[in-house]
Amino acid sequence: MSEEVQGSFHPGIAGRERPMAELADSVRRLVDLVVTNTAPAEVLDKVVSQLHSTADVLAAHVPEQPIPRFVDVPAGLRPEAASASMDLAMPYDPVVGRYNPIALPVVISFEPPLAIGTACFTTPYEGGPGWVHGAAIAATFDIVLTAANHLSGAAGPTVWLTIRFRRPTLVEVEARFEAEVVASDGRRVTSKGRLVQDGIVCVEAEGEFAVLDTRRIRTAAERTRRRAEGPQGKAAGTGS
Repeated sequence: MSEEVQGSFHPGIAGRERPMAELADSVRRLVDLVVTNTAPAEVLDKVVSQLHSTADVLAAHVPEQPIPRFVDVPAGLRPEAASASMDLAMPYDPVVGRYNPIALPVVISFEPPLAIGTACFTTPYEGGPGWVHGAAIAATFDIVLTAANHLSGAAGPTVWLTIRFRRPTLVEVEARFEAEVVASDGRRVTSKGRLVQDGIVCVEAEGEFAVLDTRRIRTAAERTRRRAEGPQGKAAGTGS
């Protein structure tokens, strides 16, 4: 059973918060079990059949017009609610999305001027033995650095991101990502961050981001989506 979830203004989530949260949690558990189980083949065959049937039920409720991945934050949300508004605006984000089972999710908070990301990576995110995969760390830095940008009033897409791995980050141990803006000229913003585990800096990161109005970002995303879709509104090349 999922913990109590907050209300959502996202059109794909509103009114379905509890069952959607429980669905995401169930799939998160399933993902973990896929990479840790030793069930015999006959048991796996039965599970696969059940999952195919479950997926077919949900497939019947996928609309032809894709639901939005991100939504604008209502004007009524106060600046001090920035962490909550970020979560609500990106419910399907692969790093912080409460309703995306790929995400842990990483929890975002703020200690101005720092943006903080808290995560305890599990086995599905393992790279080397007992270590968190570098790609998972890079993706988390990308969103935590972006959170720092939002905190400073500058937001936009990533231009470049560099990661320096100083020592392995361990799975099943809480990791704290810290990020802050170090330079901004109104057109580009540069942010730096570090990952701390058990009081030791494991990873350092730096990124540059373009400063764009959120409406421009969304317009560009919709334009890209339309170009990728075929004449029938489906993704080109899918054959569906």
